[in-house]
Amino acid sequence: MNQTEIVIDAMRQNGGYATFGQLNTLVDFSLWKTKTPYASVRRIVQKNSNFFKIRPGLWALTEFKDEVLEKFQIKKSDKKQENLFTHSYYQGLLVEIGNMKKLKTCVPAQDKNRKFLEKPLREIVTLEKIYEFTYPEILCRATTVDVVWFNERKLPHSFFEVEHSTDIQNSLMKFFELQDYFARFFIVAAKARKLLFDSIINRSIFNPIKSRIDFWDYESIATQYSKMFELSQMKRQL
Repeated sequence: MNQTEIVIDAMRQNGGYATFGQLNTLVDFSLWKTKTPYASVRRIVQKNSNFFKIRPGLWALTEFKDEVLEKFQIKKSDKKQENLFTHSYYQGLLVEIGNMKKLKTCVPAQDKNRKFLEKPLREIVTLEKIYEFTYPEILCRATTVDVVWFNERKLPHSFFEVEHSTDIQNSLMKFFELQDYFARFFIVAAKARKLLFDSIINRSIFNPIKSRIDFWDYESIATQYSKMFELSQMKRQL
């Protein structure tokens, strides 16, 4: 088989879809005569009509299109379900990135049964519930944040709010209440929402935390996730 056929076969074995990170573990690169096999996989998938993009970093075989979209319940006619898939997909990527960074990860209790691809989020987070790192009234707010990373001292490392279609200002208010903790804050959304983010974060009420909040777009998260997988694979090969 040539390289394209190998990638197609690997994706078929995974149910007709895969993230770039998954493909990097599924494909046998031992016979590939290239020093950049991961880049080759991305090129093959992105430029070949045998594949189609579901979300940044998540691709499927065109021959499995109907089956895969049905599996994830992604229908343009059902905007609510499509939004739920997008939200939990990026929650899952953030959890996986945190796990690969050797941080503890958690999501809100109400999100634990939502799926990252085919796995409930509860199966990929490393904490059953959030660490009790502060007073109950503040902790109550922290438990609603979409993804939280904790360091080895059981203190918050980073807070992430995935804003696919909801109100960015509400998330910023959560961060405002958590500002006394030495943690990073991220709004995660499509690039198209960056202008809206900028207009809200520049309101005077957010001046105390403006410099501590970053906007992380979907494409950047997917790229980071893939790079983390690539790095872990290279370490295993050493």
